[in-house]
Amino acid sequence: MSFENINICVFGASSRDLEQHYVDAAYKLGKLMAQRGWTCFNGAGCEGLMRAVSDGALDAGGEAIGVIPQFMVDNGWHYDRLTRIITTADMHERKLTLAQMTQAVIALPGGCGTMEELLEAITWRQLNLAPKPIVVLNTQGFYDHLAAMLTTAIDQGFMRKSHNRLVQFVSSPEQAIATVEKELQQSPQPIESKY
Repeated sequence: MSFENINICVFGASSRDLEQHYVDAAYKLGKLMAQRGWTCFNGAGCEGLMRAVSDGALDAGGEAIGVIPQFMVDNGWHYDRLTRIITTADMHERKLTLAQMTQAVIALPGGCGTMEELLEAITWRQLNLAPKPIVVLNTQGFYDHLAAMLTTAIDQGFMRKSHNRLVQFVSSPEQAIATVEKELQQSPQPIESKY
Protein backbone atom coordinates (compact mmCIF):
# COMPACT_ATOMS: atom_id res chain seq x y z
CA MET A 1 0.00 0.00 0.00
CA SER A 2 1.26 3.48 -0.84
CA PHE A 3 1.50 5.76 2.16
CA GLU A 4 1.26 8.98 0.18
CA ASN A 5 -1.94 11.00 -0.18
CA ILE A 6 -3.38 9.73 3.08
CA ASN A 7 -5.83 11.89 4.99
CA ILE A 8 -5.38 11.83 8.77
CA CYS A 9 -8.00 13.11 11.21
CA VAL A 10 -6.29 14.79 14.17
CA PHE A 11 -8.30 15.55 17.29
CA GLY A 12 -6.75 17.93 19.81
CA ALA A 13 -7.20 20.80 22.21
CA SER A 14 -8.19 24.28 21.13
CA SER A 15 -7.16 25.61 24.55
CA ARG A 16 -4.73 28.48 25.03
CA ASP A 17 -1.77 28.64 27.41
CA LEU A 18 -0.80 24.98 27.18
CA GLU A 19 2.56 23.69 28.34
CA GLN A 20 5.08 23.93 25.52
CA HIS A 21 5.81 20.18 25.30
CA TYR A 22 2.22 19.58 24.16
CA VAL A 23 2.48 22.30 21.51
CA ASP A 24 5.86 21.02 20.32
CA ALA A 25 4.59 17.44 19.94
CA ALA A 26 1.53 18.61 17.98
CA TYR A 27 3.68 20.77 15.69
CA LYS A 28 6.12 17.92 15.07
CA LEU A 29 3.25 15.56 14.24
CA GLY A 30 1.96 17.99 11.62
CA LYS A 31 5.45 18.37 10.18
CA LEU A 32 6.00 14.60 9.97
CA MET A 33 2.63 14.09 8.27
CA ALA A 34 3.45 16.73 5.66
CA GLN A 35 6.86 15.19 5.01
CA ARG A 36 5.09 11.94 4.12
CA GLY A 37 2.61 13.65 1.83
CA TRP A 38 -0.25 13.14 4.28
CA THR A 39 -3.00 15.74 4.65
CA CYS A 40 -3.91 16.88 8.14
CA PHE A 41 -7.64 17.15 8.77
CA ASN A 42 -8.78 18.70 12.03
CA GLY A 43 -11.45 20.86 13.62
CA ALA A 44 -10.10 24.12 12.11
CA GLY A 45 -9.39 25.73 15.48
CA CYS A 46 -7.21 28.84 15.62
CA GLU A 47 -5.74 28.11 19.06
CA GLY A 48 -3.97 25.36 20.95
CA LEU A 49 -2.94 22.02 19.55
CA MET A 50 -5.26 22.27 16.55
CA ARG A 51 -3.37 25.35 15.42
CA ALA A 52 0.00 23.79 16.26
CA VAL A 53 -0.57 20.64 14.20
CA SER A 54 -1.85 22.76 11.30
CA ASP A 55 1.19 25.04 11.51
CA GLY A 56 3.51 22.03 11.54
CA ALA A 57 1.92 20.67 8.38
CA LEU A 58 1.74 24.01 6.59
CA ASP A 59 5.27 25.10 7.52
CA ALA A 60 6.58 21.83 6.06
CA GLY A 61 4.79 22.48 2.76
CA GLY A 62 1.82 20.19 3.47
CA GLU A 63 -1.89 20.74 3.63
CA ALA A 64 -4.14 21.30 6.62
CA ILE A 65 -7.89 21.14 6.08
CA GLY A 66 -10.30 22.20 8.79
CA VAL A 67 -13.87 21.04 9.32
CA ILE A 68 -15.88 23.35 11.53
CA PRO A 69 -19.54 24.12 12.33
CA GLN A 70 -20.94 27.39 11.07
CA PHE A 71 -21.57 28.75 14.57
CA MET A 72 -17.84 28.48 15.33
CA VAL A 73 -17.00 30.35 12.13
CA ASP A 74 -19.53 33.02 13.13
CA ASN A 75 -17.68 33.38 16.44
CA GLY A 76 -14.31 33.69 14.69
CA TRP A 77 -12.90 30.45 16.11
CA HIS A 78 -11.55 29.15 12.78
CA TYR A 79 -7.94 29.34 11.63
CA ASP A 80 -7.75 31.39 8.43
CA ARG A 81 -4.29 30.05 7.50
CA LEU A 82 -5.67 26.60 6.65
CA THR A 83 -5.44 25.21 3.12
CA ARG A 84 -9.21 24.81 3.08
CA ILE A 85 -12.11 25.14 5.50
CA ILE A 86 -15.19 22.94 5.23
CA THR A 87 -18.18 24.38 7.07
CA THR A 88 -20.82 22.08 8.54
CA ALA A 89 -24.26 22.67 9.99
CA ASP A 90 -23.40 21.33 13.44
CA MET A 91 -20.98 19.32 15.57
CA HIS A 92 -22.43 15.97 14.51
CA GLU A 93 -21.94 16.71 10.82
CA ARG A 94 -18.40 17.87 11.60
CA LYS A 95 -17.46 14.50 13.12
CA LEU A 96 -19.18 12.56 10.35
CA THR A 97 -17.36 14.60 7.68
CA LEU A 98 -13.99 14.02 9.37
CA ALA A 99 -14.73 10.29 9.59
CA GLN A 100 -15.76 10.05 5.94
CA MET A 101 -12.78 11.98 4.56
CA THR A 102 -9.93 10.31 6.46
CA GLN A 103 -8.22 6.93 6.68
CA ALA A 104 -6.95 7.12 10.28
CA VAL A 105 -7.32 9.05 13.52
CA ILE A 106 -4.61 10.48 15.75
CA ALA A 107 -5.69 12.05 19.03
CA LEU A 108 -3.61 14.67 20.78
CA PRO A 109 -4.22 15.75 24.40
CA GLY A 110 -7.35 17.77 25.00
CA GLY A 111 -10.36 18.40 27.15
CA CYS A 112 -13.96 17.22 26.99
CA GLY A 113 -14.41 17.94 23.29
CA THR A 114 -11.29 16.04 22.26
CA MET A 115 -12.08 13.10 24.53
CA GLU A 116 -15.66 12.98 23.26
CA GLU A 117 -14.42 12.89 19.66
CA LEU A 118 -11.86 10.20 20.50
CA LEU A 119 -14.33 8.00 22.37
CA GLU A 120 -16.88 8.30 19.57
CA ALA A 121 -14.22 7.22 17.05
CA ILE A 122 -13.37 4.25 19.29
CA THR A 123 -17.07 3.36 19.55
CA TRP A 124 -17.53 3.58 15.77
CA ARG A 125 -14.57 1.24 15.30
CA GLN A 126 -15.95 -1.13 17.93
CA LEU A 127 -19.22 -1.27 15.99
CA ASN A 128 -17.34 -1.64 12.66
CA LEU A 129 -18.88 1.60 11.40
CA ALA A 130 -15.43 3.12 10.81
CA PRO A 131 -12.78 0.37 10.91
CA LYS A 132 -9.73 2.61 10.75
CA PRO A 133 -6.59 2.94 12.86
CA ILE A 134 -6.93 5.04 16.00
CA VAL A 135 -3.71 6.21 17.63
CA VAL A 136 -3.47 8.28 20.81
CA LEU A 137 -0.39 10.48 21.12
CA ASN A 138 0.03 10.16 24.87
CA THR A 139 2.37 13.12 25.36
CA GLN A 140 3.91 13.17 28.85
CA GLY A 141 1.47 10.43 29.93
CA PHE A 142 -1.57 12.69 29.45
CA TYR A 143 -3.83 9.76 28.55
CA ASP A 144 -2.50 7.22 31.08
CA HIS A 145 -5.74 7.30 33.06
CA LEU A 146 -7.85 6.76 29.93
CA ALA A 147 -5.70 3.79 28.94
CA ALA A 148 -6.13 2.36 32.44
CA MET A 149 -9.91 2.95 32.31
CA LEU A 150 -10.21 1.07 29.02
CA THR A 151 -8.19 -1.80 30.50
CA THR A 152 -10.51 -1.83 33.54
CA ALA A 153 -13.56 -1.93 31.25
CA ILE A 154 -12.08 -4.96 29.46
CA ASP A 155 -11.02 -6.70 32.67
CA GLN A 156 -14.46 -6.28 34.22
CA GLY A 157 -16.40 -7.46 31.17
CA PHE A 158 -17.72 -4.15 29.85
CA MET A 159 -15.69 -4.68 26.68
CA ARG A 160 -14.34 -7.83 25.03
CA LYS A 161 -10.68 -8.75 25.49
CA SER A 162 -10.14 -8.32 21.75
CA HIS A 163 -11.17 -4.68 22.10
CA ASN A 164 -7.67 -3.88 23.33
CA ARG A 165 -6.96 -3.57 19.57
CA LEU A 166 -9.37 -0.64 19.18
CA VAL A 167 -6.81 2.02 19.98
CA GLN A 168 -3.02 2.23 20.25
CA PHE A 169 -1.32 4.52 22.78
CA VAL A 170 2.11 5.91 21.83
CA SER A 171 4.43 8.46 23.40
CA SER A 172 5.95 10.34 20.46
CA PRO A 173 4.92 11.82 17.09
CA GLU A 174 7.34 9.42 15.37
CA GLN A 175 5.62 6.43 17.01
CA ALA A 176 2.22 7.79 16.01
CA ILE A 177 3.26 7.94 12.35
CA ALA A 178 4.85 4.48 12.47
CA THR A 179 1.78 2.97 14.14
CA VAL A 180 -0.61 4.43 11.59
CA GLU A 181 1.58 3.12 8.75
CA LYS A 182 1.76 -0.34 10.30
CA GLU A 183 -2.00 -0.55 10.85
CA LEU A 184 -2.80 0.69 7.35
CA GLN A 185 -0.36 -1.82 5.88
CA GLN A 186 -2.17 -4.61 7.74
CA SER A 187 -5.57 -3.31 6.55
CA PRO A 188 -7.49 -2.81 9.81
CA GLN A 189 -9.49 -5.92 10.57
CA PRO A 190 -13.09 -5.82 11.81
CA ILE A 191 -13.32 -5.81 15.57
CA GLU A 192 -15.22 -8.57 17.36
CA SER A 193 -18.76 -7.40 18.08
CA LYS A 194 -19.64 -6.63 21.66
CA TYR A 195 -22.96 -8.44 21.14
